[in-house]
Amino acid sequence: MSRLRKSGLRKIWQDEKGITGLETAIILIAFVVVASVFAYTVLSAGIFSSERGKEAVYAGLQQARSSMEPRGSTLAYDNEDVYDSNGANVVASAGTAVTKISFVVSNAVAGEPVDLTPPYYFEDTGDDYDDDTTSGEGLVPSGLECVTVISYNDEQQFINDVAWTVEFVGKTSGDYLLETGEKAEITVWLLNYVDSEPDGTPDMYKLGVDDTDPFIDDANNLLGKNTQFTLEVKAPHGAVLTIQRITPARLDTVMNLH
Repeated sequence: MSRLRKSGLRKIWQDEKGITGLETAIILIAFVVVASVFAYTVLSAGIFSSERGKEAVYAGLQQARSSMEPRGSTLAYDNEDVYDSNGANVVASAGTAVTKISFVVSNAVAGEPVDLTPPYYFEDTGDDYDDDTTSGEGLVPSGLECVTVISYNDEQQFINDVAWTVEFVGKTSGDYLLETGEKAEITVWLLNYVDSEPDGTPDMYKLGVDDTDPFIDDANNLLGKNTQFTLEVKAPHGAVLTIQRITPARLDTVMNLH
């Protein structure tokens, strides 16, 4: 091979450029790092989404387990004249206005206990449940801390915290917690009720005085015939129990509103 040809080949080889093993390794490491970061991000997002979904399921289950459901029919009562707040004058005769509403509730899906500590007792024995014999008979404030609130509304009015009492029927543990297997009859009192007193005062339903009490105050707003009303039972946890009914065209002493 001539000297000139050898010189040309040597010049070509000296001018060649390529990728060394170190550069290849750096590029490979960069790809691995980027892929690892991307995979970690995707995995973290998946775990986060899974955890949030699990929390949502647990929250929904807890909400359902802390809820109540109605058992049986809703009953409405009209068996007395209605007097003004002083008990002096009849403002509605028997057969024209619903005085109280009752319904039975139990735990939904055998869930958590629901606190049904009532704001009122109904006393007709002469001795109050709280042993305060000076409080009188009829509807007596319980004086207890109540966490469950019942609201009432119809086409004319809204009572945010209406008066109600509770009586457990059948199996009971002796407290105000509505537990699995127990049933409680809740009675909503739209009007104040005064039971017989030793001095001869007659039984009577009375209008409330003003917005400071949980009763209907105006005779024009009494729950009459063919009227839709709504009760909302708001426990501290769980869903709100809504009961919506329409009174019949004729008001009897006891009415099954189904």
